[in-house]
Amino acid sequence: GGPDCTQPYSASILNISAMSYGSLSKNAVRALNLGAKMDGFVHNTGEGGISPYHLENGGDLTWQIGTAYFGCRTPEGDFCPETFKERVSVPNVKMVEIKLSQGAKPGHGGILPAAKLTPEIAEIRNVPLGQDVLSPSAHTAFSTPIELLEFVVRLRDLSGGKPIGFKLCVGKRREFLAIAKAMVQTGITPDFITVDGGEGGTGAAPLEFTNHLGAPLMESLIFVHNTLVGYSIRDRIRVLSSGKITSAFHLIKHLALGADACNSARAMMMAVGCIQALKCNSNHCPVGVTTQRPELVAGLVVSDKSQRVARYHSEMIKSTSEFLGAMGISEPADLHPWHIMRRTAATETKHYGEIHEFLQDGQLLNEQDLPASFKRAALAASPESFTHSTPD
Repeated sequence: GGPDCTQPYSASILNISAMSYGSLSKNAVRALNLGAKMDGFVHNTGEGGISPYHLENGGDLTWQIGTAYFGCRTPEGDFCPETFKERVSVPNVKMVEIKLSQGAKPGHGGILPAAKLTPEIAEIRNVPLGQDVLSPSAHTAFSTPIELLEFVVRLRDLSGGKPIGFKLCVGKRREFLAIAKAMVQTGITPDFITVDGGEGGTGAAPLEFTNHLGAPLMESLIFVHNTLVGYSIRDRIRVLSSGKITSAFHLIKHLALGADACNSARAMMMAVGCIQALKCNSNHCPVGVTTQRPELVAGLVVSDKSQRVARYHSEMIKSTSEFLGAMGISEPADLHPWHIMRRTAATETKHYGEIHEFLQDGQLLNEQDLPASFKRAALAASPESFTHSTPD
């Protein structure tokens, strides 16, 4: 939580990334949440809203709110502050994340096929039965960078001061720079920003979107970190990295390149039994992870899989601690880009501080002396609009 947050939350450095009930089965949600409760980390609900299965085991939650505002929407599909205030007051809900975009399908709304839409899910999401649930590609509660930040303030007030952030997959650098400029102009900052990579995947996303849209995670993470440092607001905002994190080295690498904590979906799905059958959108997942068919869901035993989720997290943290000790580092915050080496040619090895540019505090505030790598995008960014403020 930043300076305007009155209910800060102490998160693990590894947490469960966004996956909705509807995409996942009720037993998968139960297992993930119970595992999070057992080992003390946070479970992101995904944009499908808070279900009874997110609540019954008492694990900590990040409530993700997407473009369809599931769980806090009017009958017309707009944001409903009254419903939001009621739902966010649940003690399990520790943080709220506004989803701008995700790596699996940047610029595309969420998809829940009609075959997976049960009466219960329809009630939770407040949508009609018998048709695909297609989230809009953009929000209606805001349309400019400044309005996005005003929405952050609105949610923070309605939640009683809980941490409010947003998630995005970086596309045009100008658009994120516009948000950062709006932060400087208004003094409003989110409590956290979740950075997703374009290589993110799900069996329920359009394949060409998964393969070809969105910036890769490492470059996006460094860019977001650099932007916040360059506008001298990095100390007010926590950066979460969401990607293919399956090992302690992956975690160390993300923390060294600018993340404060990480989220993982793929590894957590595997912990509950995912075998990558790629039947996520068909309702025929053979191991009960991404289906609503009762006979398949029953095959996912919550008491067993929740322990696997908890053990996976526990062993990841233990292994990460051993890495830090071997590096002579006592805290994740002491990791820096120069701690990670990469072979760049047959006879050459460089650390990430040499491979990538890292800005100094406040370096983007003077538009008369911008770094060459940021100059064009920064000058084109406007806090009043996501479109160009100057011609190409």
